[in-house]
Amino acid sequence: MPAAADGPPLVHGSGTVLAVDLGATSGRVVASTVGPDRLDLEVLHRFPNEAVPTPEGLRTDLLALYRGVLTGLEVAGRRGLEPLSIGVDSWAVDYGLLRRGRLLAQPVHYRDGRTAAAVDAVHERVPFAELYRQNGLQFLPFTTLYQLVAEQRDGLLDVADQVLLLPDLLACWLGAEPRAELTNASTTGLLTLDADPVWNTALAERLGLDPAVLPPLVAPGTVTGTLSAALAERTGLPAGTDLVAVGSHDTASAVVGVPMEQPDAAYVSCGTWGLVGLELDRPVVSDGAREAGFTNELGVDGRIRFLHNVMGLWVLSQTVREWEADGTTVDLPELLRAAAGTDVAALFDVDDPVFLAPGPMTPRITRWLAEHDRPVPSGTAAWVATVVASLAQAMADAVATAGRLAGRRVGVVHLVGGGALNDLLARGIADRSGLPVLAGPVEATALGNVLVQARAAGLVPDTLEGMRALVRRTHPPRRVEPGQRPS
Repeated sequence: MPAAADGPPLVHGSGTVLAVDLGATSGRVVASTVGPDRLDLEVLHRFPNEAVPTPEGLRTDLLALYRGVLTGLEVAGRRGLEPLSIGVDSWAVDYGLLRRGRLLAQPVHYRDGRTAAAVDAVHERVPFAELYRQNGLQFLPFTTLYQLVAEQRDGLLDVADQVLLLPDLLACWLGAEPRAELTNASTTGLLTLDADPVWNTALAERLGLDPAVLPPLVAPGTVTGTLSAALAERTGLPAGTDLVAVGSHDTASAVVGVPMEQPDAAYVSCGTWGLVGLELDRPVVSDGAREAGFTNELGVDGRIRFLHNVMGLWVLSQTVREWEADGTTVDLPELLRAAAGTDVAALFDVDDPVFLAPGPMTPRITRWLAEHDRPVPSGTAAWVATVVASLAQAMADAVATAGRLAGRRVGVVHLVGGGALNDLLARGIADRSGLPVLAGPVEATALGNVLVQARAAGLVPDTLEGMRALVRRTHPPRRVEPGQRPS
């Protein structure tokens, strides 16, 4: 078997898999043909994902997402595709409550404000410093354990006999057994930090949660079932198509798709959120890491995603949406080009919780700048320049802090996801970190989802390094040097 120039020997043969990738603002079903030196992606169907305000709070419209998934699978069936498997990834922390396999209510969205009181209740029982030593997660008020304690106060948790994270729930609706995939389970705050992690039943009980509602854990690459006969008939896909647990937390899949080659690489997975960090062999749960807001989440193959959550393109997208709601026609690529030639008078802290909720963003930024005695931008180009520069600074700072806390010298930053299309952001990160930025692939999450499925089918090398070598050959990133100006 011939060896690849920059990786392990490749596996012969090719096949097709389907990736269901649900982001914070949109979802899609992607088909991929994978083989030696081949890693094609085609979006079969794209659909919106919008939280729904209700009298009971902010809800995820899971039925609309499921309808979007089925439509995508139907497109695949009409195209005559015969996928080897299907894998589902989504954003983290959110879940559905079930009783006897039936969903009790539409899931609460993580941006809902219901956890404020639950946070205090949790920390009264388990101080945050102790909690961090047990689960390694930075403080985020929407982490699953806070949501479950809030759920317990509302009473619905008493009725439920199972909690399923959203990608596992959707996989069940497709025909899988109810399971919890490890990378996403690690975002709940209820997983141990052991080399062989399990549910932290002692912690759950201290918080008054019944561990019996937590499903069995499975590793990425595990076949959890097959497409149900009813859905095979409806979609036209082959009966018995495998359902494979991928890195079902979308960031875990994205990190698989980062074409890292150098051991000194950092990554920025940038979409609605910006996840900035390093891939490590073991967690870092020092006081410094806790105080800096760094999290330790599981990656594929037991790697640790040591990262910090930055608010991400959410701030920019909400700003654009605000202008569009006022009747302004927004050409974002043109605005970004205009912003590239605009001086940035001041930066703001994109991680301030005031920017978490949906809604108009510029009034909140204006208040923040005024409270910190900093000038307010004038004109849309200046606003875009300020937002992008503030994001770039936060991401550059997080890269530097990650390296310091992990005792690792960082030599290059990989920027993947939708943010890789934003040249102003890529150049901002390079300039503010003093490091070269490798931008791309944009579709890192779908690629990571696909690669774990392809490995389970024997189509790609067994190692992460081998899979990433395939990404580099088929989706080479562009290099941005510090100080580099647009050509």
